[in-house]
Amino acid sequence: MRLLLVTDAWEPQVNGVVTTLVELVREMRTAGHIVEVVHPGYFKTRPCPGYAGIDLAVRPKKELKRLMRLSQPDSVHIATEGPLGWAARSICIEQGWQFTTAYHTRFPEILKAALKLPLSLGYALFKHFHKHSSGVMVPTLGVQALLEEKGFKNLKSWTHGVDVDLFQYAEKAGTHSALAHLPKPVGIFVGRVSYEKNIETFLQMPFHGSKVVCGVGPLANDLQARYPGVTWLGLLSRPDLAKIYAAADVFVFPSRNETFGLVMLEAMACGTPVAAFPVDGPTEVLTQRSGEVLGGVLQHDLAQASKLALLIPRAQARARAMDFSWKQACQLFLSNLVPGYPKTTDIDYRLLVGYGANSDRHEDWRTNALPLQDGQQPFVKSAPLSAYPADPVARDAEGKFMITGQVPGTSGVHTGTDIPISAMGPGAWSFTGVLDNTDVFFLLAQASIKGVVPPRGFLPAK
Repeated sequence: MRLLLVTDAWEPQVNGVVTTLVELVREMRTAGHIVEVVHPGYFKTRPCPGYAGIDLAVRPKKELKRLMRLSQPDSVHIATEGPLGWAARSICIEQGWQFTTAYHTRFPEILKAALKLPLSLGYALFKHFHKHSSGVMVPTLGVQALLEEKGFKNLKSWTHGVDVDLFQYAEKAGTHSALAHLPKPVGIFVGRVSYEKNIETFLQMPFHGSKVVCGVGPLANDLQARYPGVTWLGLLSRPDLAKIYAAADVFVFPSRNETFGLVMLEAMACGTPVAAFPVDGPTEVLTQRSGEVLGGVLQHDLAQASKLALLIPRAQARARAMDFSWKQACQLFLSNLVPGYPKTTDIDYRLLVGYGANSDRHEDWRTNALPLQDGQQPFVKSAPLSAYPADPVARDAEGKFMITGQVPGTSGVHTGTDIPISAMGPGAWSFTGVLDNTDVFFLLAQASIKGVVPPRGFLPAK
């Protein structure tokens, strides 16, 4: 299958949404699918106000529409609700294309914390965004219930996975040069240092050991100045992050508004147990279908949860993480997609293509109520017959009537073998391999109307 993925969140950004999408694309391509990712790197961008490291596309609709048409995908998925997401949504609605979306982040809560925007207005805005989606993918049952309560439609479950090869199991908390000087136990938080993460709950809670934060974000400078006793490691590469996870004794997750919390799975894959509040994301990650909590502790008292999590066997945390594979997540994602390009015919342009290669022939007046007007003869100047002549003399002995074609004689112009063709100039690269005759005309039309057309499935590298 050929998927067009439109997202405002992509590398070099570092966050859970980017990690989820990168892993999904990798898994889909490994399975043999073609995935084209349209991200801010294709457009002129500006920094997102208040969020360093996140660049947003500026007025992307015109160029995005061109890229979407060139892609000719089987399905369109809009991953985020940023400028690219809104532009892609608008294009799909205008063209009548079906599409799916995803609810990765609880933006209404972020907007309330950052801008004091009422939750009711935030949810109304995002409900409008997802209104025309044929499938809104949500990571947890708790988020699904929340959105159903808010009036969202077409909700579909889509869990995430973890790379258990990158985040390798450590039977005991290992050593790391950045943590070697710190008193044990080591409690760690990984994520964006931003409003929605509720990091101060972790920074303020009593903990008889050392606290470590890995990540950057709009609150980083302020919090570092106010909590100098905390070790701040900033942004780390994923291989380095895996080593930090493995060297920690407990992963503390203070967020109350997380849709999933991929970092918890990464820590657990390394054997580090999790302490978190009993809210949607952590509950989904730590709770089995039986209701048993594995790999961590869920309590309303985060300090107590952290203390109890130190007693959780590291093997248990790893075992629970192994329940989440990207292969399974990819299969679930594929099952949620809709064949949506296009839902209706794109009629921005109409082009009449005709050719004449029809011989003189007889038609059976008994079988055909009217003479058959060949649709491939648009340039015949004479008006088509409205009926067969009534005079029997015009018919042959078997009752058939002669129709004069465009080619003299009784043979049409056809070939039983392939005909080699050559093409030069802009658009020539579209004429590759074996083409049906109708494909030749279609590619000629594309090249003449829309300009240079790359081969199907091709987008310029960014």
